[in-house]
Formats: sequence, structure tokens, C-alpha cells
Amino acid sequence: MRNEFSKRDIKQLVATDRSAVRKALVANTKKVAAALGIDVVDVQVKRIDLPPDVSNSVYSRMEAERARVAREFRSQGAEAAERIRADADKQKEIIIAEAYRDAEKLRGQGDAKSADIYAKAYKADAEFYDFYRSMNAYQRSFNSSGDILVIEPDSEFFKYFKKQK
Repeated sequence: MRNEFSKRDIKQLVATDRSAVRKALVANTKKVAAALGIDVVDVQVKRIDLPPDVSNSVYSRMEAERARVAREFRSQGAEAAERIRADADKQKEIIIAEAYRDAEKLRGQGDAKSADIYAKAYKADAEFYDFYRSMNAYQRSFNSSGDILVIEPDSEFFKYFKKQK
């Protein structure tokens, strides 16, 4: 058995080469067992005990291999995460740019419609339109109680304050 185990490394014994090891062990033990009247049908390896220094070395290598695989998976995950973040940032910028474009387009359409309405209103009743614009100017000028306006009382700004009909 030792001869068969020594021909292979631990990985082959544990994972890949088990059937070849079994066949070799059955063939080798049949010769010795036949002299004793025993017919060996199969051999199963349940446990492999290694010397302590070899066992520690094997565990250290296994641990190092698992740590390497874990680092590789972490780096692949970090790379995928960075790719996802970059794509999300790109999509965010595109969405914001498209929203700004659409907002400006709508704002322009609204301004055009507003100007059209003002123009029609001005044509329909120029005197009312002047009055309305003056009221808006008064409201913006006297927005808070501390506002002060220094102008001539006879100026065009106060023309609707002076008219009495």
C-alpha cells in the first residue's frame, strides 16, 4: 500500500486517481492473500494517516491554496463591482442629461405658448394688458414691508394709481 501511495501526491489519492489506486492495491494484495487462501475482491481506503510533519505541510499547502482561490474570487468580485458601478454612473449621467434636455424643451414650449397667449391678450385688449403688467410690476416692487421705491410721482410707473374713472 505504501508503495502505491508514495507514487502519487495527496491530491491524486483523495480526488482523481482513486480507482487506479484501488486496482493496483487489489492486484498486489491478491498475490499475498491467495497464499493464505483469501480472495481479495475490493479494497477501499477509508483514511490515510500521514506522519505529523507531512500532515502539517499538507494542511499548510491546502490552506495556502484555499487562501489563493479566495483572493482570486475577491478580486474578480471587486472587478465586477467596479464595472457595475461604472455602468451605473454612466447610465445616471445619460438619464440626467436626457431629463435636462427634455426639461429645457418643455420649458421652451411653455415659454412660446406663454408668449403667444400674452400676444393674443395684448391684441384683444391692450389697455387691460397694460393694467395687468403694471399690477405685476407693483407686486414685485413692493414685495415686503421694508421695500422703498424712489421715483417721480408723475412717472409712467404710477399711471394706474392716478387714473380715476
